[in-house]
Amino acid sequence: MNRQTFTWGRSGNTIRRKEPWVDRLFSVGLLLAALLLFCINLDSPPLQDWGEGTIALVARELSKTPVDSLSWLYPSFMGKPDLAEPPLVYLLVAGTYKFVGINEWTTRLPGAILSALSVPLLYGIGREIFPARQSAIFSCLIYLTLLPVVYQGRLAMVDGATLCFVIFMMWCVVRSRRDLRWSLGVGLGWGLICLTKGIPIGLLMGAVTLLFLGWDTPRLLTSTYWWFGLCLGLGPWAAWYTAGSLEYGQAFRTIRLDTQSLQHFWSQLESYNRSPWYYPIAFLKISPWFIFFPYGLRFAWEHRNWGWGKLVIVWAGIYCVASSVLVTQLPWYTLPIYPVLALASGVHFAEVWNWPSGKSYPRFWSIGLAVLAVGAIAFAIYWGIFNSSDRSLSIILGSVALTMALAAVLVARRDLQFILILFWGMYVSLLLFMTSPYWSWPLQNAYPVEPIAAIVQRGTPKEQPIYASLSEVRPALNFYSDRKIIPASVENLKEHWERDRQPYLLLDNQAFKHLNLGRSRLIGRVGQAPDWVLVTKEPNNERSGPSLPSR
Repeated sequence: MNRQTFTWGRSGNTIRRKEPWVDRLFSVGLLLAALLLFCINLDSPPLQDWGEGTIALVARELSKTPVDSLSWLYPSFMGKPDLAEPPLVYLLVAGTYKFVGINEWTTRLPGAILSALSVPLLYGIGREIFPARQSAIFSCLIYLTLLPVVYQGRLAMVDGATLCFVIFMMWCVVRSRRDLRWSLGVGLGWGLICLTKGIPIGLLMGAVTLLFLGWDTPRLLTSTYWWFGLCLGLGPWAAWYTAGSLEYGQAFRTIRLDTQSLQHFWSQLESYNRSPWYYPIAFLKISPWFIFFPYGLRFAWEHRNWGWGKLVIVWAGIYCVASSVLVTQLPWYTLPIYPVLALASGVHFAEVWNWPSGKSYPRFWSIGLAVLAVGAIAFAIYWGIFNSSDRSLSIILGSVALTMALAAVLVARRDLQFILILFWGMYVSLLLFMTSPYWSWPLQNAYPVEPIAAIVQRGTPKEQPIYASLSEVRPALNFYSDRKIIPASVENLKEHWERDRQPYLLLDNQAFKHLNLGRSRLIGRVGQAPDWVLVTKEPNNERSGPSLPSR
């Protein structure tokens, strides 16, 4: 038995039994660090289309309905039942609206808190599968400092909550190996995943669970008590699905099982089809940890006889295969693989921490870190030259460059402190980034919606529908204006102008010139690209604002 194996065997269940307060202390510390990183400056950037705007719009409509209404189980969007999306995140945001108020901060808060809770839950998985506490701590620190995890977890979208429920489910899976009562939590976690993200991710995690247990603890798959607990935990999701099928019939079942859930495997969603190299390139955004992930996965393969090695291989393998066959590729589809990559790298870092002092590190580590340092310095200089009015991003990039440079030097000198430098430097850099206005970059916004929404809100009656020269609904625009803004073609806009008594039209410059509305009253103009005008008919015998000449 080698030195590392002996250390693990000696420090496993004994520490867990005699020092549970230490684990609680680490869990609380990790939770506080996560809450600070996930919740700071949530209200600074405006909400994004489509995900954030849609969730905010549906949740606000939901918060105004009675709690005993069916809408709380099956929310509506723009007055129609939204059967395509599970309701859990809508419910959480709507509940926050009811008790706290409606703004950007309350819209993003539920997802941010759930994302922060995923950090101590991952620590719980680490304490179950790793005999040494050090491996669990390193895994959580890597996970906490992954940019995609922090970024997606802070947005008012379903991905942060899904990640929390995935980790909760797997925590219950590894605990059920020694206590069958935790199979109830496995079913509950599976149901929460389906109520948040939908059936596909639930099927993937179900496959991970069955294959892992079949390899590691096959006796559980023949246990009646384990299956009974699993089915009991699935009760809330099964009740919701059954009630939806009875209420909405075949339309609900078709949307839940096909249109919303499984079609991404074989059909392209809008313009999101990308090259086969999309996901490998996406991993480059999580620097510097992508340098160490291959070594962690190889270390897991070398220890595949251990329970943690089996979990890493099954979880990472199934998810990589499933992601690679998806026709629709989106950046947040990779999120559920980050916890297992963090576990693999964390246990590898714990192994490195116990290496003999004279053992050299892979040269690729120091080279990769040095390249990242040079790249961060180059971007910092570029930003400082072309954006002299705001140097905050240059400071953030400087912090990243300093972290990478120090870590590269320490790796070259075979100094174990490079691990601590990476943890602390990445956490501070992410904290600086999240306090800046740059942490939330637009996903689909072709132009800012807040200035347009402000004019619409000031210049139109509360319940007045506004027809706009938009190609599709802009949820963020509807949310900020608190009006129903309906996309319409040029022909429909002309028809409303001639038929309605007092129509309100939101038009881009090109549509306004093409319509030739005659004399109209200008309510407001926004000089964005393109220019937007809000117009209505000139009241009879009354002039309350400037009129626009016929074009």
